[in-house]
Amino acid sequence: MKKKCIFNVFVFILLLIVTSCKIKYSVVGVDIPPEAKTVSIKTFTNNASLVNLKLSNQITTALKDKFQSQTKLNIIDTRGDLQFEGEITNYSQSATAVGVDKAAMSRLTITVRISFINKLDETKNYEQIFSRYADFDISKTLAQVEDELVNQICEALIDDIFSKAVGNW
Repeated sequence: MKKKCIFNVFVFILLLIVTSCKIKYSVVGVDIPPEAKTVSIKTFTNNASLVNLKLSNQITTALKDKFQSQTKLNIIDTRGDLQFEGEITNYSQSATAVGVDKAAMSRLTITVRISFINKLDETKNYEQIFSRYADFDISKTLAQVEDELVNQICEALIDDIFSKAVGNW
């Protein structure tokens, strides 16, 4: 009888603790209000002077994939609780790490301008420019390393954009 009483008290306390907690999405540093149900991500426009034809779709898809894998939000076409618009403003190759009489490395840089709207908390809205780069050996052409570098840079950009919008650190 005493064991049953202790068990009932334990279950009651456990239920009290569980039901008194406010539920909020929190997946490894992600802070999304529980009333947020949707996210809309418009296809990024590409206004860079040097255009990579796949980049607009690649960045848009990567951001959607990030939200799909890291949140419970439904991705919709327009007017989500969270909204993203993006523009690729720079896609460029430049010399870096100059050595004797020539550059030893080249750099691929991608810059995007993001407009983020949180319809549930306007204090989280932002417009910001994000830029990332990757260096590669000057002995290789951009065409030889472009796919790999673009993937690396896009991953870093998406992490930055996602963290700024819903990061909790």
